[in-house]
Amino acid sequence: MKLSTPISVKWLSTLTSSELLGNASLEITGVNEIHQVESGDIVFVDHPKYYDTCLNSAATCIIINNKEVNIPAGKALLYCEDPFEAYIKIVQHFKPLQISDKAIHETAIIGEGTVIMPHVFIGANVIIGKNCLIYPNVSILADTIIGEDVIIQANTVIGSDAFYYNTKKNRAAWYKKLLSCGRVIIENKVEIGACCTVDRGVSGDTIIGMGTKIDNMVHIGHDTQIEANCLFAAQVGIAGGVKIKSGVTIWGQAGVNKTLTIGENAVVLSQAAVLSSIEGNKVYMGFPAEDASIKRRELVWIRRIPALWKKIMEKE
Repeated sequence: MKLSTPISVKWLSTLTSSELLGNASLEITGVNEIHQVESGDIVFVDHPKYYDTCLNSAATCIIINNKEVNIPAGKALLYCEDPFEAYIKIVQHFKPLQISDKAIHETAIIGEGTVIMPHVFIGANVIIGKNCLIYPNVSILADTIIGEDVIIQANTVIGSDAFYYNTKKNRAAWYKKLLSCGRVIIENKVEIGACCTVDRGVSGDTIIGMGTKIDNMVHIGHDTQIEANCLFAAQVGIAGGVKIKSGVTIWGQAGVNKTLTIGENAVVLSQAAVLSSIEGNKVYMGFPAEDASIKRRELVWIRRIPALWKKIMEKE
């Protein structure tokens, strides 16, 4: 999430009741989580396992629960007992929940020629381009940006919260929600089927690229970035932070693990499980998803095992 104006780390220290360490003259331009961090951002870390990753990242300011660490040159630390709660306080301040009592929020912008059917909800600061078609019972939540010539079928939800939690098993409720302050961006000529869900970014953007077509009952996780002209069949599930290059086809009921990359023009066959990054211009199948030409040859040999075993036993 980018801030409208730079904010001093001194002010953030006061807001979060934290002790300011390091360079006290810095200003923050964005709020982010470690997987998306850029220069000017503030992030949090509350586990020693990730201290080095955060301290050596591009982040300008780090909320941390250990002030004995070495402070990298040019960075600021905000020390407090619970960095997660401090981070949540910052998000709530700059991106408070925007409650609407109207079907279409007064701040929404809807382009010329766009058709909005009955029982559609459009939240605060939503922008919808020209000549779109939004079917009944669609929910388009706050800050979503939709391009031109987009079709969204009935009962789809755009911009719901990320499935992203801070886990601590030493408390009664293990999982605490990390508030989402990102957006969903849908580019021109995208089609989204019925009963789909597209989660907003935790702190960045979930993007669906130009010309991409999505079938019914597909889930797109937070911060996933889909390039142009992709095709997803029904019941595909894509986790958070995935990068899908242009021209990718994913057939029905396939699953895609988090924070991986699918190369350009790759084809993932039905019910495959993509557990790690895969190259472009190949066809994949199976669990885990592997090159389909190799997988098919393996299956041929597996079918031959009974006959081969019979021959071995006969020789004995």
